Amino acid sequence: MSIISRDFFVTNIIELIIQSETILPVDTVIALENAWQKESNTIAKSQLAAILKNIKIAREKKYPLCQDTGIFIFNVTIGKNIVINFNINDAICEALRSATETLPLRPNVVHPLTRENSLDNTGDGLPDITFNLTEGSDFEVYVYPKGAGSENMSRLAMLKPSQNREIKRFVVETVFTAGGMPCPPIIVGVGIGGSFDLAARLSKKAALRPLDGMNDFEQELCDAVNTLGIGAMGLGGDTTALAVHVNTAHCHTASLPVAVNIQCWANRRAYKKFI
Repeated sequence: MSIISRDFFVTNIIELIIQSETILPVDTVIALENAWQKESNTIAKSQLAAILKNIKIAREKKYPLCQDTGIFIFNVTIGKNIVINFNINDAICEALRSATETLPLRPNVVHPLTRENSLDNTGDGLPDITFNLTEGSDFEVYVYPKGAGSENMSRLAMLKPSQNREIKRFVVETVFTAGGMPCPPIIVGVGIGGSFDLAARLSKKAALRPLDGMNDFEQELCDAVNTLGIGAMGLGGDTTALAVHVNTAHCHTASLPVAVNIQCWANRRAYKKFI
């Protein structure tokens, strides 16, 4: 069995948080560079150039990619052969508090009613931590900072079972309504099926998926979104979405939940395999 110490874990999570905030994943950088190369709109091309310059400065100077450093989502995978003698939730919160001061991160977490700020990016239910249990000795952590500009534009609909043709319309209308507010070019995550809450989780997971290609249905949705002409930062252009990703789950015979979660161009995520 493998044993992980608390101090080692906390130190690495601090580094992972800082990495997620300052270094955009290569797949997203490549997608933005491709969008810049193909862009025919002069204004959109200049916006994409500014985004790429921003990415370079953030990486070189270890500055946050965006002033909205987001709220944090952690996905932790643990194998049954891993021995953990500390509270992982508490350790992640400690790391997040430390990273908030070190980088620093903007304190974004507030009470929903009083709006009192915790000042350390932690609070009831946040960070959002999901655990996956596996066989063997896996121990991996993904971290995803999620900003409000894109999150606020996300939507969910409980369609009728006969309205499967409305899925495409709902996705496109959601992006159209969002316009430039989620800082396009965006990644669109779509969750279809499950239940009210499961569809939302599916869409979030889809939005955070690496840009490793789209199936035919996803490409169809992406093409439809890009015909809107919203473009980079909502100023018009050829590329509104870098990708559309779809996750599905079986659902009740009387339901057709559909959720759309939008991710901005700052498609931040980082990964650490401890063992």
